[in-house]
Amino acid sequence: MLIPHRTSDVEETLLPPDYQRILATARQAAGPAWLGRSASLLGVDVSVRAKLEPLRGKLVRLVDRGWLRKLPDGQVATRL
Repeated sequence: MLIPHRTSDVEETLLPPDYQRILATARQAAGPAWLGRSASLLGVDVSVRAKLEPLRGKLVRLVDRGWLRKLPDGQVATRL
């Protein structure tokens, strides 16, 4: 699955639906969020670690490609 780098000419709609949902949830959150909070906002079962790891991977991809930013304390937030 190709996740494009964020540039001025790349629309969010080019992202797969799961990634669009993660970005929408990040925008709706009241500030930066830890993985567990992000998961609970997305409806992922936080009591099962195996269900969190795919979300962690998606968050890392979004950070690496400029869609989200990672704060020094490990939380993720929308870009400024």
